[in-house]
Formats: sequence, structure tokens, C-alpha cells
Amino acid sequence: MNEAPRGVRLVIAILGRRNAGKSSLINAIIGEEVSIVSDVPGTTTDPVAKHYELLPIGPATFYDTAGLDDFGELGRMRVKASRKILWRADIAVLVTDEQGLTEAEKELVREIKRLEIPLLVVFNKTDLETPRLEDKEYCASHNIGFIEISAKTNYGISDLREALISMTPPELKRDPMLVGDLIREGDTVVCVVPIDLAAPKGRLILPQVQVLREILDCDGVGVIAKERELEQALLNLKQKPSLVITDSQVILKVAADVAKDTPLTTFSTLFARFKGDLTQVLQGAATIDILQDGDRILMSEGCSHHVQSDDIGRVKIPRWITQYTGKELAFYVVSGHDFPEDLEKYRLVVHCGACMLNRTEMIRRINECKRRAVAITNYGIAISKVQGVLDRVIAPFLRQ
Repeated sequence: MNEAPRGVRLVIAILGRRNAGKSSLINAIIGEEVSIVSDVPGTTTDPVAKHYELLPIGPATFYDTAGLDDFGELGRMRVKASRKILWRADIAVLVTDEQGLTEAEKELVREIKRLEIPLLVVFNKTDLETPRLEDKEYCASHNIGFIEISAKTNYGISDLREALISMTPPELKRDPMLVGDLIREGDTVVCVVPIDLAAPKGRLILPQVQVLREILDCDGVGVIAKERELEQALLNLKQKPSLVITDSQVILKVAADVAKDTPLTTFSTLFARFKGDLTQVLQGAATIDILQDGDRILMSEGCSHHVQSDDIGRVKIPRWITQYTGKELAFYVVSGHDFPEDLEKYRLVVHCGACMLNRTEMIRRINECKRRAVAITNYGIAISKVQGVLDRVIAPFLRQ
């Protein structure tokens, strides 16, 4: 369970005021003392991830967050960090105590509604106080599901688990496809994996591992080669491969080595569809053609990593886009779960493949860019665009 990539986990955010019983709730659901529980308000300071196998859904992560009513400068920072969790949450659980729904909760409800996150209000501590009728009516009038529980006595916990399962977005209940719908049983798929300074020592990167695993799950035959050995690998095959998938950084060489009638795409393009909206990022790539001097471009990395001298997001792509456009552009970088609130100042966002983000967070980023009229594309799509092979890279998806 703990080995599941965090990008494919169901994310459940537990929010509420200090001492509402958020940590006790997580302990009751999981059945272990995984969160520190105390009568002292503010025991949980920063969002803490708790992994759990929510059957039959699969691996899930519960985020135990700081209280919404935390105060002082440090408290406000904690609340801001807690609210950031909403960007990656598939489900939001708002926990109340015997005080019921205050204005703090109702303000959060409005934000959750704006983000279109499935919401469940949990009236906790029913061993002390029965939920107020007006609070139930508020939930009903705003089309919000609610449940009455006591984390202390375990009353209602089984029903809560069932409610979370029923609220899980449909795309997380079915097995998502990376490459499985592009191949058939027995097909040979060649994966081109360059080993450069950015390659982790002794292992493959997550997108490559996930794609290879899906090829095997679909009863396909996976062949792996570096770009320098690709030509020989193709000669070794008795038949042409059904598909070639390459790292975007070497797409130009691979496109030259692979016969034009052999379907070809990139790992990053697969993830653009798997984690986001392929149509939207393709439209975003067209913006590269109309960039002007002085335009700001945001390079968004989904994970933090040691920066190499030939870093793909910080060095190579900015250089390629600059060479392609011939314009003087300004490039900025954000990493991990940081995503700027002042998106309007950017002309284009170029996002990584988001292998370390869940689909929910990536879709929210795409939608927020769309809402602010800011174009967004991804690394692989942008590279294929500026190197003149984008039409070929997206062709396998048009044949479905």
C-alpha cells in the first residue's frame, strides 16, 4: 500500500477548526493511532499524510490539517498550508464539533464548491451534542452530504467509510489507461530511455516504470533501448513494433530512426492525457508561435529535485523555445505543490508530465489557467512542437 505512487492515490483532505476531532477521525477510520490526539487546540500544525487502503477503491492518503481557526502570524501560515491541500484533494471532509457550522466552515464550503471538490460534512462528537437542525438544513439546501459520528466511540465510522467510497470520482474507480488502449495483446512496444546526467542511478524514472508495467499488464511485449542503440534494437525485431515510446529529449533522433508508418509518441505525451487534458495542452502549445519579446513563461515542476547542468525544465526547454521563437523571453520556475496565485502575469505555463501529482491537482491547475486566460502545455508537447514533430507524436491518439 505504501509503495503506490502518490500520483495515483485517492487524496482525502480532512479539514475543520482546532480540536474538532480531525486527528481522532483519521485514527478511527484507519483503526490505528496514526495521528497525535490531544485536548490542547492546535496539536496538528502542518498537513500530515496518512496512507490507507480504502477497499475496494485502493490506496488512499488522508491529510490531517491544521485548524481553520488557528491565529497569529504562524497560525495564518498553517491555515494557508492546509488550504493548499485542497488543490490536490479528490474529496474534502469538513469536520465539526458540538459548535456546529460556524462562519469559518461556511467560508471554506464556498471555496470547496468553487473548486468543485466532492464535499462531506461530518458532525463529530455526537456523544456530547446532537447536530443542530439548522446545520443539517444548511447542508441540505446547499446539496452537501453529511453524516453524524463520534470518533471517540466509533459511532458512524463504518457509514463514513462507505460514504467516502461512494463519493470517489468515477475516474478513480476505474483503472486509468496510460498506453493500454493504444496496444493489443501480443503487440511489441519499444521504449526509448536515454541515460544522461538527469537519469537516477540504478533505476528508471516513474513514468517509464508505469508505462512498462502497463504494457506487461496488457500482455504486450516491452523492449527497452537507449537512443544510441535504438536502430539496432529495431533491426533485431522480426516485425515492426506496434508503438515506439520515447523520452521527449531525444524525440528528434528517434523520429529519424523509426519508420514513418510506425506509431510514435513520448512518455510525456502519454502523461499529458493520463494526468490532465490532452486537448487543452495541445492548444496551449500553439501559443508558442505567438510569443512576444518580454513574455513571461512559467516552468512548473511537479517534484523537487537536484538541478543538473542540463536540466530539462530549467535549461533545455527554455533554450529550445527561445531558439524556436527568436524572442527575448523571461522564464520562471516553481516546484512541487507550489503553483502561483498571480497566474495572470504569465503568457504560458509549461508543466512537467505530473507523474508525482495526482490527476485532480493537475486538472485544477489546467482549469485555473483556463479561468485566468493563461495558456498551459506540458514538457513533451512543447518539445515536440518546437522540434517540428508534434503532429507525428499525437497521431497514435487520433487513430483510436
